[in-house]
Amino acid sequence: MPALVSIAGQPDVLAFDAARLRLEPDMPPTAPMTLSLAPRSLAIVDAVDPVRAACFADLAVGLAAPEDGQVRFLGRDWAALDPDTANAMRGRIGRLVGDGAWIDYLSVLDNILLPQLHHTTRREEPIKNDAARLARLFGLPGIPLAHPSSLDEDDLHRAALVRAFLGRPQLVVLERATQRLYPEIMEPLINAIRYARDRGAAVLWLSLDQRIWGDPSLPATARLRLIGGRLVEGYRAA
Repeated sequence: MPALVSIAGQPDVLAFDAARLRLEPDMPPTAPMTLSLAPRSLAIVDAVDPVRAACFADLAVGLAAPEDGQVRFLGRDWAALDPDTANAMRGRIGRLVGDGAWIDYLSVLDNILLPQLHHTTRREEPIKNDAARLARLFGLPGIPLAHPSSLDEDDLHRAALVRAFLGRPQLVVLERATQRLYPEIMEPLINAIRYARDRGAAVLWLSLDQRIWGDPSLPATARLRLIGGRLVEGYRAA
């Protein structure tokens, strides 16, 4: 059964239209997947393993192409966009990458600012102020000035969450958002998700933790599972 989340009368932020994803090079693609995330939606997906989470996230943000079907962001098919337009569109997306995706020769501060400075026309000072506010929310005293290799893994993960929510994104894609920091990260993370949704963002949370997927207190509009080559509507875990 295809999974569908929508709000009548509002355009989708993210839509998979019978999209088939190749999760592994030597395996057949998934069954056609249908997913529609309206503004203010929160979909929690049990992604099973880190590779599947990363592949699914790449498809959502247009860094991977489906074998068949379409993936649309704000009504536009990623496959139909020229590279410059696609990059500009990604400026409206915040992403927490499971492996961090840090540029080692840049400071953590520069890593955090880079997407906003590259994809938007915002001035640096307001971006820094917003980043500092998010840093405090996630338990950092400020944005670290050290290089990524010099930082504790927990603090580096908190900094990655700052980067994901910075800049009022219209779509937030989270991979392994609670790794190493459950449960202490939950309150600030849920607050950040709520603030983003209040502004009209959709959130796609790809989790490997059954405690997250099955938590009835999380205000998800959909719980889905990427399992057996299919994206299926889930059930509330006991």
